[in-house]
Amino acid sequence: MTQEDWREIGEQMTGQSPLAILTWAYEQFGSRVTLASSFGLEDVALIDMASRIVPEPDVFMLDTDLLFHETYATMRAVESRYRLKFRRIRPDLSLQAQAEQYGEELWARDPNLCCQLRKVIPLNRALAGYAAWITGIRREQSPTRAHARAVEWDQTHSLVKVNPLVLWSTEEVWQWVREHQVPYNPLHDQGFPSIGCMPCTRAIKPGEDLRAGRWSGFDKKECGLHL
Repeated sequence: MTQEDWREIGEQMTGQSPLAILTWAYEQFGSRVTLASSFGLEDVALIDMASRIVPEPDVFMLDTDLLFHETYATMRAVESRYRLKFRRIRPDLSLQAQAEQYGEELWARDPNLCCQLRKVIPLNRALAGYAAWITGIRREQSPTRAHARAVEWDQTHSLVKVNPLVLWSTEEVWQWVREHQVPYNPLHDQGFPSIGCMPCTRAIKPGEDLRAGRWSGFDKKECGLHL
């Protein structure tokens, strides 16, 4: 199929319910689709939905070794709740090796390079052999995601990208999580709508963009996974 074919499918699927989009993805790709999770609100909602469609959805996380303790605890709680074992994809470089090669606290000097080493390159390994991946991207999250569709061709990784929550609001995601008693990261209750690595994430202030707490002080809104 061509990129234009996937564009047409994306336009047709955008507007469908998240469960309908996920069902389509699993029917279309079977075991060759994987779900990316950073254990934010959107991701735990998607894991709950996916578990209602297939018995053991394939889920991976990019473990940068810099995540919040609450994030690791959420991962364990979700694994226990759904009786799943997630793929933990680690960087090639340990934090010590990265410091020796690039200097201490690379994230404070060159966050783009740090994300490249600890997220983008590991993502390539996580997606190897798959035909599609599922993400928690929503249009409401940031201007860089405002035109996302439910189904897209990911040219960077040469596979299909599925965004079931693309049209949902924050309130709709919260409603699903609460109604279905899905375990979620307690940092969301402390002013963290978007949660990444500890050194590069802060709580947002009233009126700020949902992703304003990521890489505060830098002209950076994405880690590079969705560019």
